[in-house]
Amino acid sequence: MPSELLQSLRNAIRVRHYSIRTEKSYVDWVRRYIRFNGMRHPSELSGDDVSRFLTWLATERDVAASTQNQALNALVFLYANVLHNPLERIGADIVRAKRPVNLPTVFTEQEVMKVLAELGGQYWLMAALLYGSGLRLMECVRLRVKDVELDYRCLIVRDGKGQKDRVVTLADALIEELRSQILRVRTLHTRDLAAGSGSVWLPHALDRKYPNASRESGWQYLFPSGNRSADPRSGVIRRHHVDSSNLQKAVRRAILKAGIVRKASCHTFRHSFATHLLASGADIRTVQEQLGHSDIRTTQIYTHLLERGGNAVISPLNRLLPRLTPKK
Repeated sequence: MPSELLQSLRNAIRVRHYSIRTEKSYVDWVRRYIRFNGMRHPSELSGDDVSRFLTWLATERDVAASTQNQALNALVFLYANVLHNPLERIGADIVRAKRPVNLPTVFTEQEVMKVLAELGGQYWLMAALLYGSGLRLMECVRLRVKDVELDYRCLIVRDGKGQKDRVVTLADALIEELRSQILRVRTLHTRDLAAGSGSVWLPHALDRKYPNASRESGWQYLFPSGNRSADPRSGVIRRHHVDSSNLQKAVRRAILKAGIVRKASCHTFRHSFATHLLASGADIRTVQEQLGHSDIRTTQIYTHLLERGGNAVISPLNRLLPRLTPKK
């Protein structure tokens, strides 16, 4: 495996301030692409080889359309920004993975209460923020103490999807819990400082611009990990945020205990936030801003449950049901 190529890929990604998750994903796809082509260097390959790889993913590996597109994005990035040889011909003969049209799963208000009742500690607070503020999973996990505006009843989502900041609402019912959580973070940070640690990762080289910021309490993660660990890029030992998979597992267990059989996850809280806001009479533009959608058509999908039976169609069985009796 050409390690120099992969390191160049990582450098190109970091220069553009892409997330560590994107970096790991792109590097993995390039590795798989090289193995698929018999360990040949990508500079020896062309758009036709990329097309064959993407077609193989769809026909032989049966990947989802989003997975195939992710692989394509990784390879387009590789050729354009690392090899400096943009792909000229690609797409015409690719077998595309079928993109399903899925309606989002939405909790009822009673189901939200049941799931939250099965959670405890910081996972309860995190799940409550997912629903109460419409946060994405990683937006919640990456919150920092300074992003919580208790007096203004809002959260500042920094560098969200599409590298956009936005302001979202904060439920009054969570104010005291958040005060307690911030106090716990400050206590933990004080112990870390006393132990000679206490720094946190800062984005976009802010640690060089503000050398002391990484040790300030405001920059600490609102939901810190229980243990310090090595930064995957620099190797520096720091306290990072809690692993997102821990919250996912806790929510999944809570959903099962609540007796909900539909496919649901952390993201279902966000879907429910949008749908319940619209049902309460909120303007769709307001909901769009809260969710951080660039296109209002993305937000409009949440109106599907507000249209009874689809376009207000009333089932003809309603007229017959009082006269129907099941066979004994």
